Amino acid sequence: MNEPTAPSPVAAAEPAEANPPVSTPPPVPSAASGGPNWRVVGGVGLLVLVVGCLVLVWSTQQRVRSLEQELVRRQQSSQDQSTEARLLAKQSHDSSTQLAAKMALLEARVAETALQRSQVEELIQSLARSRDENVVADIEAALRVAQQQSAITGSLDPMVAVLRQADERLARYEQPRLERVRRAVAKDLDKVRAVHVADLPSLSARLDELIRTVDELPLLSEPARRIAPEPVRAAASAANAAKAGGSTALPDTSWWGTLALGSQRVMADIWQEARSLVRVTRIDHPEAMLVTPEQAFFVRENLKLRLLNARLALLSRQFDVAQSDLAQARAALDRYFDRSTRRVVAASEQMAAIAAQSRQVPLPRADESLAALAAAAAGR
Repeated sequence: MNEPTAPSPVAAAEPAEANPPVSTPPPVPSAASGGPNWRVVGGVGLLVLVVGCLVLVWSTQQRVRSLEQELVRRQQSSQDQSTEARLLAKQSHDSSTQLAAKMALLEARVAETALQRSQVEELIQSLARSRDENVVADIEAALRVAQQQSAITGSLDPMVAVLRQADERLARYEQPRLERVRRAVAKDLDKVRAVHVADLPSLSARLDELIRTVDELPLLSEPARRIAPEPVRAAASAANAAKAGGSTALPDTSWWGTLALGSQRVMADIWQEARSLVRVTRIDHPEAMLVTPEQAFFVRENLKLRLLNARLALLSRQFDVAQSDLAQARAALDRYFDRSTRRVVAASEQMAAIAAQSRQVPLPRADESLAALAAAAAGR
């Protein structure tokens, strides 16, 4: 393609030059015309502007200098404050360190004090427990020994004494955890007091008294003669005569009265001798009347041996053997001795009473007290 060609400048300028414009030049003022000199005014204005700028620069510089002094003063003040703050912070840090050390020391002492307090409390509790354990052990040992003594002797006096002492000791001790033990001891004490057992010492003493009186008891084969002396017989005959007559008469002092009184005495003596020669007695056991004086000695000794055996059986708490020996001794007493006399009857009644009291009674045990003591020792 063919590019368009630009017109040449010579050709373009040619029409313009062909028609030049017509212009009039502006008028130039002249100095001689009498108007203001603008250069001078401009110079004065520039000078005023320069002076104003200088004044402004100077004032600005003064203000900047005062600001710099204020900044320096404030910076110095802030440095002093920061130094003081640093010093205070250091002092606070030192104080906090000392306080922390003191707190650590106080905490250590508090911990040591708490440990010592716990140790003292444990010691007090151990002492209290050991005291309670000692009381419980002492009471339990005393009860077991008292039970053994009661089983050996057959008497409840050891049990009663130990239970009473235990009750008094617990009442003085006043420990709440042993209140159950005290109630059990009181209950066992009432139970022991309610039981009536044979009083072996008194029964033994009564048997000894019976053994001593055996030699004084009359046998059927050896009746005791109760012949009153002469004055007693005379008084008795006079009293009988007075009762028969219905009135009291004075004795006759004549020879006839003396003879009558003598004859009465002779007849009374004859009658007494006749009564002593002949005696009518009911015999339930004929062999008892045939006992010779030598055999009578052995009868008495056998009765003593029976009573001694009964006494030994009571002391050994063999109540069945004692009952058998007492029954045999009473049978021998009824067979060979005269039951019409007061001594024989009293001896027989004494044997019956001893046999009635010689009974086997189960001895009570302090089981509730021992169980309460075991529970208290176990800490329940």
